Amino acid sequence: MPVISTERMRDRRDSILAAAGRVFSQKGFQAASITEIAQAAGVSDGLVYKYFENKRDLLISTLTAFYERVMHDLEQQVELGETFAHRLRLLVQTHLGVFVRDTGLCRLFISEVRVATDYPGSAIQILNKRYTAVLTRIVRDGIENGEVQPDTDARVVRDLLFGAVEHMAWRHVTTRRPLDCERLGEQIAGIIVAGIAVPKPVARRRSAL
Repeated sequence: MPVISTERMRDRRDSILAAAGRVFSQKGFQAASITEIAQAAGVSDGLVYKYFENKRDLLISTLTAFYERVMHDLEQQVELGETFAHRLRLLVQTHLGVFVRDTGLCRLFISEVRVATDYPGSAIQILNKRYTAVLTRIVRDGIENGEVQPDTDARVVRDLLFGAVEHMAWRHVTTRRPLDCERLGEQIAGIIVAGIAVPKPVARRRSAL
């Protein structure tokens, strides 16, 4: 029997995950089947079970890979910001963009995974914490740089921002209503910046002599 290389095994697993992402996004978790996913990946059902214990394990693995990808993208985008306000706007716009590009996977995460009993302490929850930690790091850096008021609680900003974004994005997910990521990103970031940024000193006009 020929030995399958580690690279080949990784490629097979990645192709199954990609196919699962497409099928889960289109049909949802309950309606999707291992057979459909295997056909989409061009492999047998048995090969899917060689890499994944069951359909739930495949869903979790699919969303874990998805989360790792979007987190990497978020961190890269935020690094382009030159000020606290700029970084915050990039974060919001990038986060909203995920809901537009990967609507089906975002729906699965919210409706199938986050409400599940096995979510607390799971790998996906750990990734979610790392994802939201990008924002708390931006806020704390802003405090250190003198751009954000020192008494600002980064956790409160985190809950406000991600709560607002998810509320708006969920309407897009469930109704397919258009989501203007750029405009909403500017508005949400602008509101938060206005509330916690250190006020800029007002230049005094010289009185005429």
